[in-house]
Amino acid sequence: MVTKVRDLTVEELRALISNTIKDTLEELIEDLFALPSEEYLRSIEEARMDYKEGRVKCLEEIFDEMPFTKNKK
Repeated sequence: MVTKVRDLTVEELRALISNTIKDTLEELIEDLFALPSEEYLRSIEEARMDYKEGRVKCLEEIFDEMPFTKNKK
């Protein structure tokens, strides 16, 4: 079921907007602190190269490798 904006109460819409702004600001602040870090910038560069060269995994592969999910199949 898809919720439409017109189906939200004013309080639900306010909470949605407020949470979205809060999350976005937290991410922005985190990025502002991390960007001056040479190590952080190198890790981004490395990740982009890995992606370009196909050294990536889908989420299912990652979760399958987790110790807490190995015996669940």
